[in-house]
Amino acid sequence: MTIAPDKNKLYPNENIRTVCYIRNLPSRSNVEIGDYTYYSDNTKSPERFYDNIQHHYEFLGDKLVIGKFCAIAEGVTFIMNGANHRMDGLTTYPFNIFAGGWEKVTPTIEQLPFKGDTLIGNDVWLGQNVTIMAGVTIGDGAIVATNSTVVRDVEPYTIVGGNPATVIKKRFSDEMIKLLLELQWWNWDEKKIFSNLEQLVSVNDIGSLKKLLNEE
Repeated sequence: MTIAPDKNKLYPNENIRTVCYIRNLPSRSNVEIGDYTYYSDNTKSPERFYDNIQHHYEFLGDKLVIGKFCAIAEGVTFIMNGANHRMDGLTTYPFNIFAGGWEKVTPTIEQLPFKGDTLIGNDVWLGQNVTIMAGVTIGDGAIVATNSTVVRDVEPYTIVGGNPATVIKKRFSDEMIKLLLELQWWNWDEKKIFSNLEQLVSVNDIGSLKKLLNEE
């Protein structure tokens, strides 16, 4: 009996070639992707996911880390720290990149704004054409609405939207969010996930959630 798609296949469902498990693309040293996280693209091949990670240079050292079971829609863009210009002078114009003598004012890494790693939790849904700015952390279970620009951290199990993205609402009560973060279902093995699929897609009350926790 089959209890899970093959997490090691690029296209887990060969009949749907617009969706791929992006962990199975060629790896990059500064990108980490969790199991079962997928990218969907109906315009171009989902295998071009890395095109959506912009201004990401290894010498800066910043990482993009995406957890397990995330749903990433077409057009999601990650703007990394390499996009930042020096801001402590009279101008932000990057003279140095055009050479011709202007490279004499090449900034050091310390002179550039650096906002750290970009961290996407587990079970996060990023809607179509969302932009994630450098250094943002998006918590487990969060949802980002279509066409939003995320410039600050998003709490777990929170829905945000807009430009800049602001809180629309929490998905559940604070008590239930606390229990979900304890549950961490995305770390279950395949057999346990299969046995609890109906609960994972339908449970939305404290009592049932506590029952799941007590079964661990």
